[in-house]
Amino acid sequence: MLGNLSTKLQKILRDLKGEGRLDELHIEVAMREIRIALLEADVHFKVVKEFVSRVKEKALGEEVLRNLMPAQQVVKIVRDELTELFGREEAGLVFSKPFPSVILLMGLQGSGKTTTTGKLALWLKKKGFQPLMVSTDVYRPAAMEQLSVIAREIGIGVYEEKSSDAVELAGNALQHARNTGFDILLIDTAGRLHIDSELMMELDRIAEEVRPAEILLVADAMTGQDAVNSAREFNQRLNLSGVVLTKMDGDARGGAALSIKTVTGKPIKFIGVGEKYEALEVFHPERMASRILGMGDVLSLIEKAEEVVDEEQAQEMLKKMQRNEFTLEDFRQQLRQLRRLGPLEQVLGMLPQMGPLKGLNKLQVDEKQLTYLEAIINSMTLKERVAYKTINASRRKRIAKGSGRPVSEVNRLLKQYVQTKKMMNKISKGFSTKGLPKLNFPI
Repeated sequence: MLGNLSTKLQKILRDLKGEGRLDELHIEVAMREIRIALLEADVHFKVVKEFVSRVKEKALGEEVLRNLMPAQQVVKIVRDELTELFGREEAGLVFSKPFPSVILLMGLQGSGKTTTTGKLALWLKKKGFQPLMVSTDVYRPAAMEQLSVIAREIGIGVYEEKSSDAVELAGNALQHARNTGFDILLIDTAGRLHIDSELMMELDRIAEEVRPAEILLVADAMTGQDAVNSAREFNQRLNLSGVVLTKMDGDARGGAALSIKTVTGKPIKFIGVGEKYEALEVFHPERMASRILGMGDVLSLIEKAEEVVDEEQAQEMLKKMQRNEFTLEDFRQQLRQLRRLGPLEQVLGMLPQMGPLKGLNKLQVDEKQLTYLEAIINSMTLKERVAYKTINASRRKRIAKGSGRPVSEVNRLLKQYVQTKKMMNKISKGFSTKGLPKLNFPI
């Protein structure tokens, strides 16, 4: 996530820390490099100019230069100013009363609106709401079918009606939501260009018909300043309440994320971080700034872990580890929990890059290896998974053949399992079930 920008900023600030005392020349050189890094990340040039000016002014203050650790003070200033660019405060969703609340999603073609509608509906469902979805893209029947497929996959209701009038369809969906007890209506609109006056007028009429509590623009983070420009145009026409940035897990340079709030005045409310329907995160400005500077995002990692780790299972697992009864069956369960946290590169990116964790975000993680490990364990009998010492040479050959992996990988897995078992037994003795740590997976 914003990998290139993050790497460059971390290097600039790391070089600054290498200086014993800072003077104006050191600050000047660092600011010039930060300016270049931000421009290369496609951040709006006015945003870059103002950002660098504010950081430089604060970094050259007497309080910083006379400090015993001025470089650390500069890092704090950069983090605070990045947070300011992102919007400082987390912007939550606004709901109208009485229900149903209407959330209107719009954006350019190909920005990921329909998928984001499903992701947001699933997020709301997990928060205890009862969302209903409707597609008002009467120009592209495949869009309605796509939303219906998503609805079936995530188990959420969708309103369907044969109509060629998007405004009428939105109004009927809202009435249906009122009559059937849904408390949120998510309206997926047709993709359009901001210069298409006819389609923009249609959005005006839909908004007037349903009176949305939220008007969210779905923008592709990988398009950089194009996303910012379209956000500005949509906002001038419809007064957006916020932005959802998609494809933040890809090779997004960061320009859109760092520019949108300043250019439009509207906050980023969610970011899409993967293709799965669960891959939608609330946008936390301070956490994102810390993540970019290599300070980690442990809070988000804990929240992810809390979603996938069952408390009762975790307590039972701790008891097994304390009794030294951690089996290959348990090892497989831990692997599955680890995979449910999301792509490993994202998980490692949330860890602070300091001390013993330094450099973890640069590891090349092959997700397929976890699949292979699970395939090997699946090829074992229940007895073998419970009592690993029964796995002799002939059994290892059979397991290798059954999993389609070489015997060397079977041997390596068993070695990793034994090491993990020993480590977990030592760690678990330092905890009681009352003080159970949430992050309970093999390292």
